[in-house]
Amino acid sequence: MEPYTARALKVRKNNSLKDFVAVAGPLGVTHFLVFSKSSSSINFKLFRLPGGPTLTFKVMQYSLIKDVVSSLKRHRMHEQQFTHHPLLVLSNFGLQQIQVKLMASMFQNMFPSINVHRVNLNSIKRCLLISYNTETQLLDFRHYSVKVVPVGVSKSLKKLLQEKFPNMSRLEDISELLVKDINLSESEAEQDGTHNILELPQAYAGRGNMKAQQSAVRLTEIGPRMTLQLIKVEEGLAQGNVLYHSFIHKMEAEVKEILARKEAKLQLKAERRQKQEANVERKRQQREAHRERSLAGIRRKRQQDGDSDAEDPGAPEQQDAAEQSEESDAEYYRQEVGEEPDKGESGEAGT
Repeated sequence: MEPYTARALKVRKNNSLKDFVAVAGPLGVTHFLVFSKSSSSINFKLFRLPGGPTLTFKVMQYSLIKDVVSSLKRHRMHEQQFTHHPLLVLSNFGLQQIQVKLMASMFQNMFPSINVHRVNLNSIKRCLLISYNTETQLLDFRHYSVKVVPVGVSKSLKKLLQEKFPNMSRLEDISELLVKDINLSESEAEQDGTHNILELPQAYAGRGNMKAQQSAVRLTEIGPRMTLQLIKVEEGLAQGNVLYHSFIHKMEAEVKEILARKEAKLQLKAERRQKQEANVERKRQQREAHRERSLAGIRRKRQQDGDSDAEDPGAPEQQDAAEQSEESDAEYYRQEVGEEPDKGESGEAGT
């Protein structure tokens, strides 16, 4: 999957699938490949985000990269091969069954599309071959390294083009190097033919791979290697209807009954959700009405307090008491002096 993969992803024990689905959208993740192991088998789930489908496979056989590489006399694997995505090759996926079409679509969408008229051949360093066997209904998963070498010249001359100098101690003339194959190892003595020789539309990395020249394309397996069996296809992220099952086959009436039960269950769930939303809305309106009544009462209270302060009811009572005190002083002056008090004197007498 390199380079379009989360190599540095760290998974904790308390993480669930929902945690990764939540961050998949912002990170641009489109597929999940999940391997799980039980006491009886190894399973492989392929998820398409964000809405599915989900393909479940059983891993029948597998070989790790280290196992494949150790079986080769000379492997070809380096970091530059993983700077570009591999070339995807699907074999025997032209059937009309729904599960075969879904598998082909899922595998194709895992890698960027390639425009055959504009692609740079130097970016194709690997090849991913997925072959479907119609009889056994098994998938063969193979991963190869791509190497292109010129043809039409002797293998000894190819070694010179690659700056690998052969042993010429047994040669009498340099011309023998061009017409004879000497000191070739078994891995170098590969047989090319019409099955892998073609004319390059553009120059390819490597000495002698020129445009419009004949070159041979060689594949070296680098692993991993898997043989898969499709178990089932589900809608959604492992939570929807089962579209296909390799072991359970149901009649049309059974399928309709199951769908009817599921539809009724979904309808009941929707009704409960609507009822819950209605209750939440009703309670919210009640809180708003109570809040409005409380605010209205607070405003009336403040208005009443403001009117009483403006009228100042204590002021008339103080004024009446002052007038009564002045009248008492004037009456006392009449009785003692026998005359009417002048204006201002009653005030002085009162003081």
